[in-house]
Amino acid sequence: MSQPILSVIIPVYNAEKYLQETINSILNQSFTDYELIILNDKSTDNSKAIIEKNAAADSRIVFVDKIENIGPARLRNEGFETAKGEFIALMDADDIAMPDRFSKQLQFLKENPEVGVCGTFYTLFKMDGKRKLIALPTEHLAIRTAFLFYDPVGNPTIMLRKAVLNDFRFDDDFVPIEDYELWDRMSAHTLMANISESLLDYRWHDTNISQTKIHNVNRALRNLRLAQLQRDFGITPENTNIEGYLNAFNFKRGLSAQEVIATIDASQQLIAKNRESRIFDQKILEKQMNQIVVRTLRKSKEFNKPLLQYLRNEGKPIFRKVRWFDRILITLKSIF
Repeated sequence: MSQPILSVIIPVYNAEKYLQETINSILNQSFTDYELIILNDKSTDNSKAIIEKNAAADSRIVFVDKIENIGPARLRNEGFETAKGEFIALMDADDIAMPDRFSKQLQFLKENPEVGVCGTFYTLFKMDGKRKLIALPTEHLAIRTAFLFYDPVGNPTIMLRKAVLNDFRFDDDFVPIEDYELWDRMSAHTLMANISESLLDYRWHDTNISQTKIHNVNRALRNLRLAQLQRDFGITPENTNIEGYLNAFNFKRGLSAQEVIATIDASQQLIAKNRESRIFDQKILEKQMNQIVVRTLRKSKEFNKPLLQYLRNEGKPIFRKVRWFDRILITLKSIF
């Protein structure tokens, strides 16, 4: 086939149960000038046979069959290297793209040439029929600010210009949140947007998450926050109050009174720094961070007189944001 406008990347590992449905949702797109790059990460189920059958029937399918398992980050990176299109779309092996997904994202990118990365709203769905719309920030500044607190883009909804990719790649050190890390990193270099329409059904699996995976998520998230603090606020991991800064981004239950004070101090310093740099949306940053520290205060494991004294002085702006009833409880618990 001639060079396509769009390259679609699907990494596959033991996805036989839903893979054909996913492939069908791509083959049935209203926009047809694309190559579909399917990378099989040495699956041990019937995935390879499903891909081969589809590749034999449709010349747009490019099949990459790995002889060893390399993991999702490196697999998607190989997809980037293989892609020939001006635009690249990502997809997971068990999700369903709406028929007009590609046409609507391509139209948006052509009408907004300043935008390098485009996601969409998406819909979580379960096998029991339950569905939930996931709405996300739509404008770049709101998206970039949200990255400080959560991932505001759906990875399998992403379409980007290959020209903005440059040397950006998924980082294997951040698995299993390598997508979160990449898009956060890229948000400092290109404009992002989310289309306010659900153009993908995201399959939600009711499976138990292993303790190992929880540990890996927490490890990678901590490293991401450390990178954000250094890049966007000039705060290095060696900072004596680094835990306070980290807690200002992610709610943590059961902190000591001293840890609560450190978290409040850190949050106010971060807000002040952004007031000068104007990297992030100030209103969104303040709202999100204040909500976190107020909740942190309410869920402290201890209340004492030094904490109350702090809340009546340096921490007064935060204490005022606590509901009056909770302020009374905190005061009483701190005195008695």
